[in-house]
Amino acid sequence: MQIGYARVSTDAQDLTTQRELLAAAGCQRIFAEKITGTRADRPELARMIDHLRAGDVVTVTSLDRLARSTRDLLDIAERLQAIGAGLRSLSEPWADTTSPAGKMVLTVFAGIAEFERSLIVERTRRGREAARRRGVQFGRRPALTPAQVSHARELLAEGRAVPEVAALLNVHRATLYRVLARGEEVTKTEARRRGAFAEDALSEADALAAVDDERQEEGPAFLDDEGPANDLPLPPYRTQSLPQILAALPDDELASWPGELADQERERRRCGR
Repeated sequence: MQIGYARVSTDAQDLTTQRELLAAAGCQRIFAEKITGTRADRPELARMIDHLRAGDVVTVTSLDRLARSTRDLLDIAERLQAIGAGLRSLSEPWADTTSPAGKMVLTVFAGIAEFERSLIVERTRRGREAARRRGVQFGRRPALTPAQVSHARELLAEGRAVPEVAALLNVHRATLYRVLARGEEVTKTEARRRGAFAEDALSEADALAAVDDERQEEGPAFLDDEGPANDLPLPPYRTQSLPQILAALPDDELASWPGELADQERERRRCGR
């Protein structure tokens, strides 16, 4: 059975000419649609393939009506061959899988497409290797700038808890653990030059265990077992809320703080000027 397939890319185009040519070629049923050929999910094409039976021949006015690339054409031809159907083009007589010559041509095209694919893979591999030699590290960019990492270390040195510092920097505590464990600080200029960064696979549990090990190795923080004196003043972050802490920061330090509360404080200062 002769099955025709017609397609145009836009609604403004007309299918009449293709229908007439396919009918004159002896097609008993024609599947037609108005859709771009770059889309893989073409409903009428899928319906036509489901309708096909062994011995049917799909006829198109031109191969670019059926496929938009050599690889796409070969994939469709393989699906038709698996069903037992043939393929014929009115504009390209050599593209006739019902004849031995047409089958040979498509086989040659398949070899060329595979060769092109291998060249692309090889060029991609060489490009990645060259990028690695230039110092590019593939992966996600760092979540914290060097200034934020340095500030986080200062806050932790003052005795603040990691969850609190992570909340101030608007990152998850596991991210802060990874940054501190990695110890890699990269400037913004270096970040743009390198383009990408490898993400450390250190888990939060590993980081917590490492921190506990370090604390055990350091030993007690006091020379005796009595702990700190009761008359020592509490650190500021124990008695002040986050908005109070942000309000006390100078403008240059506040500018690097992320988070909604920091944005509100910056807006408040701008309105007050």
